[in-house]
Amino acid sequence: MPENNKIFFEKPDILLLRRDHAVFDMHFHTCYTDGRDTVKMIAARARALGIGIAITDHNDIRGALEMNKYKDVPSIPGIEITSREGTHILVYFDQTQHLKKFYSKYIKPLLGSDIMSSTRLSMEEIVHCAKLFPSVTIFPHPYCVAYTGICNLNFEQARLERLLESVDGIEVINAGNIHRWNLRCALLGVNLKKAITGGSDGHSLYHMGKVVTYAACEKSGPAMLDAVKDGRACVVGKEINLFRKVAASSAKLNIPASAYPERLGKNIRYSYRVIHVKSIFIRQQLRLRFYRRGNKLHRLF
Repeated sequence: MPENNKIFFEKPDILLLRRDHAVFDMHFHTCYTDGRDTVKMIAARARALGIGIAITDHNDIRGALEMNKYKDVPSIPGIEITSREGTHILVYFDQTQHLKKFYSKYIKPLLGSDIMSSTRLSMEEIVHCAKLFPSVTIFPHPYCVAYTGICNLNFEQARLERLLESVDGIEVINAGNIHRWNLRCALLGVNLKKAITGGSDGHSLYHMGKVVTYAACEKSGPAMLDAVKDGRACVVGKEINLFRKVAASSAKLNIPASAYPERLGKNIRYSYRVIHVKSIFIRQQLRLRFYRRGNKLHRLF
């Protein structure tokens, strides 16, 4: 198991952890985008668990700003942005004013036709704009289905390496991901030696706290972000079961129909990309096989 004494694939003991640590679910969605629950319900659940929460809605900050009003629940203002390529990136801020300025200046003017659509910004442009503010940039679920994780075929190897170098860290466990992909994410986080986070990627209250990030620091959003940036944070959690994954997928069906044509188009383009790359690989393997066979025959005669 990929582990550097900071990444643990097991059920979190939140009661034990919160005695001496700040504990946060760093990836959660509200009904403002594709989540099921209101911010009020999410705040109540976080309060009951005794953990902090980062609202990271897709291309939207209403939930994060509303969450900040619940002063008895530690929170981190955040957003999950969809790049032009269809790939996701999490950006966290220590203050809501920085999130609001970043969003109003760089994200909102470049949104697609629907809140769940891609922005018109490339991944490099998003990272650059985020770094103009006190922020933490994290690639969520870097290995996952299709193009939403950064480790996908839309990014050539050299470009991928530059992007991995440019961000602050990696989400090493995502409760909505599958185990073998989370293992690859964890290994990537260990090898990059960058900041690590984990979160439920929750779309309903049941998901909250299935994966948490924790650190021995003050139980506040700014202190937690400092711990993440300084490499003092740890991650513990497990994936939700298949039944819950199906239920989570149904919760996402509140996405407006206007978003589906764009998603369909991205899926088709990515499928063509996969077929193209695999066909090149197969041709290369065939050429190599014929070359070796030709050399073998040449030696025989």
